Amino acid sequence: MTHAGTNAIPSPSRRASRGRTPSGRPNPIDEHVGGRVRLRRTLLGMSQEKLGEALGLTFQQVQKYERGANRIGASRLYDLARVLDVPVSYFFEEMGDAVQAASPRHMVRATEDPPETVDNLLAQRETLELVRAYYRIPDAGVRRHVHDLAVALGPNGGAA
Repeated sequence: MTHAGTNAIPSPSRRASRGRTPSGRPNPIDEHVGGRVRLRRTLLGMSQEKLGEALGLTFQQVQKYERGANRIGASRLYDLARVLDVPVSYFFEEMGDAVQAASPRHMVRATEDPPETVDNLLAQRETLELVRAYYRIPDAGVRRHVHDLAVALGPNGGAA
């Protein structure tokens, strides 16, 4: 049996609850923390399955954490930091002002979603794969040439 209104699209004047935005989307801070988990996991070359095994979770739960769909509790964040070999503060680094302003204490009275933020280029799969491939180049001179090539191919040929 379904409850009336459970499938209804939330009205723009709905209040945020449980740290989510008024529309029910995950809180931008939870998305940021999840993105940092994904970034570190990917840079380590670790699959979601391996991370899940190390934490006693399924890969689906890891996916939900990485998307921000499920909030990461303090004890789980501590375990993530240990498994990923980073300080807990790592998960909050590079958080923009707009994301910080979406903390649950601010969202509790919000009736509109916070503005969309620009996607973090470092969290994109292509960027992570490129960085990992770059650092697998054993010769430092060759790495420097690859770097110089990438800079030269960018807008203005790398000119400031």
